[in-house]
Amino acid sequence: MSQDQARVSVRIMEKEYVVACPYDERSALLDAAEFLNVRMREIRDSGKVVGLDRIAVMAALNLAHEFLKTKDRESKVDNGAGSRVRALRERVESALGKSQQLDL
Repeated sequence: MSQDQARVSVRIMEKEYVVACPYDERSALLDAAEFLNVRMREIRDSGKVVGLDRIAVMAALNLAHEFLKTKDRESKVDNGAGSRVRALRERVESALGKSQQLDL
């Protein structure tokens, strides 16, 4: 482990894990571990999934699905904004072009 790494102990579903991460990301790692622990407990408590491995896989699938939905939504927003910016730029350039023609 390099010197700029922290060893962080996290507890997920009554099991302890020691994870290495950069010192400045320690707080984010702890938050992520707590978030994952809550999600895995929700899945376990639903009674539909049994076994730590299966619960972990279901939590990972749910989180990946949510991430991809968010990413797709952001991509659509970015594309929409890009289209509007291009249209606005074209209108400005057109107006400037007409203005320059009048000056001649």
